[in-house]
Amino acid sequence: MSDAKIHDLVIVGAGPAALSAAVYTTREDIDTVLFERAVVGGLAAVTDLIDNYPGFAEGIEGLKLAEQLQKQAERFGAVIELGEVTGLEDKGEYKSLATTEGEIKAKAVLLAPGTDYKKIGVPGEQEFYARGVHYCATCDGAFYRDKRLVVVGGGNSAFQETIFLTRFASHIDLLVRSKVRASDVLQKEMQKFVDDGKVTIHLGTATDEIVGEDGKVTKVVGTQNGEKKEFETDGVFVFVGLSPNTQFLENSGVVLDEIGFVKTDDKLQTSVPGVFAAGDVRSGSTMQIASAAGEGATAALIIREYLEGKLTPKSESTEPVTAPMTQ
Repeated sequence: MSDAKIHDLVIVGAGPAALSAAVYTTREDIDTVLFERAVVGGLAAVTDLIDNYPGFAEGIEGLKLAEQLQKQAERFGAVIELGEVTGLEDKGEYKSLATTEGEIKAKAVLLAPGTDYKKIGVPGEQEFYARGVHYCATCDGAFYRDKRLVVVGGGNSAFQETIFLTRFASHIDLLVRSKVRASDVLQKEMQKFVDDGKVTIHLGTATDEIVGEDGKVTKVVGTQNGEKKEFETDGVFVFVGLSPNTQFLENSGVVLDEIGFVKTDDKLQTSVPGVFAAGDVRSGSTMQIASAAGEGATAALIIREYLEGKLTPKSESTEPVTAPMTQ
């Protein structure tokens, strides 16, 4: 889609932060284009049930929330392009973004590409990816009806996804490397499945290797208290945290923290003038859908000030901050 036009705003990503920002900018006639390389709605779209987003007393399916956010943004004129941003360069008068669809230019850029699932980096993980190794329970859980599963992880996502997978699996071995980090609410809910024998939690268990034959996963080899253990399984789901989608920012001048998240000041500005960040990709983010939406709205209002030339000079600091929530 390479063209000579300089858009008011290009948003990298189309998750809750990006779509919320687009609702605000397009309502004020700010020409807004979003680039999404994967799924509109981001990780929210592949979450089974979102139970803590304000306004939904009974919770809401992640896909439905994503669809509603997309429709709302598009109703006001947001343009969503499916493609990947591969580079960013400050040209002074405008920002140049290299994409799989060609160059696109913008007066301002909002970085909201979100995060992706971390890998555990053991033998067999890459070899059996999508053939027994998965990172999304709502996407792939139904393939394992009445089969055994191994889930790796001990945080909120691991517990949430394990609970979801009990709908399909005959039994789940949950391998927790050190200690459980999930919330008390999730631990209490999980206990019901432990008590009825649906789930077995293995504390202090490292995942060493994913083994298979004939192109299918057959077992996971782990270490518990110094002893090798084998867990027979038909599939493995890995939930060990998230990593930021910031590889495209190499050589862009945008300052990242030590683990790759984007540093911003209290105005959500990055180290590059006219480039802002919001949502899970931002250093100091709370990694919650509600706060991502709030940051998107906040960023939109600040970007409007920037485009109107009213934004105060960027602070020298780009230390992680918690952005104010916007109603």
